[in-house]
Amino acid sequence: MITDYLPRQLIAVAAGYQEGNTHVHVVSAELYENNKLGIWFPKSHTYSTNDLITLHLDNRTGVDIYDAELEVYRASYKGKVISISGNRLMLAPLETMVFYGNKCIYKYQAEEYTYPCDTRPEVSLKISPQQKGITPDDTEFENKVGVLITQALEQPHTTVMAFLSSTEDDIFMITYPNSFKGQLLARDTHCIFAIDNRNTFTFETHIDWNYTLISAEAFRVEKNSQLFTQVQDLFIAKNPWEAGFFLADEIEMYHLKSKGVVCNQALIANLL
Repeated sequence: MITDYLPRQLIAVAAGYQEGNTHVHVVSAELYENNKLGIWFPKSHTYSTNDLITLHLDNRTGVDIYDAELEVYRASYKGKVISISGNRLMLAPLETMVFYGNKCIYKYQAEEYTYPCDTRPEVSLKISPQQKGITPDDTEFENKVGVLITQALEQPHTTVMAFLSSTEDDIFMITYPNSFKGQLLARDTHCIFAIDNRNTFTFETHIDWNYTLISAEAFRVEKNSQLFTQVQDLFIAKNPWEAGFFLADEIEMYHLKSKGVVCNQALIANLL
């Protein structure tokens, strides 16, 4: 079970579709037997029974040192709402995977769950419109990783990512285009990036969190551009364990250009 790898009480990033929009919250989560998950919204929510929610869970709390293996336990949890009591929801698991480093060490899939066939065509991402250098957001220098929410079918996909943020609230990250998140961005460039501060505090003493949710559109940064070179240097200075990834020919840099920022409440990204 997930509780073999993660504590029963965690901070989680929760995402779900409602009426064509993506709703994202940072919530308190509690793991139960049989991989059921209870979540509590600090503010209101609009979910109903049988709605689908994806959550990112990890034990980053109090962790401020990372390496290339990203040696924290983290899980992607796809669940269905089975009961509601005010701001508290209970979810039944549909699919969950726990990762440590680059390996999946635990996987659960409900018998009735099948991943939807994604027939949306992939397109080449547009080149970043950024024409000049960026000014990094130094207030996020100690905040090494955030959670990327991309638009998979039926319910969003979540994954933890090293990042560089700018004073314009843009996000820069690197990944392989053939990764699942890369394929999703090629099908739908709309995404959300969640930045929280769990690496600098303990769960027991913080219930009302400070966090940032950025609604963005993904672009590609050309490797031979001045922007790529500048961001690479800044990115490695902030996340030195990522330096080796830049040696891979197939790696791509993504510019998540901010469309809007919301703090401490749900972010609704219009997907129309």
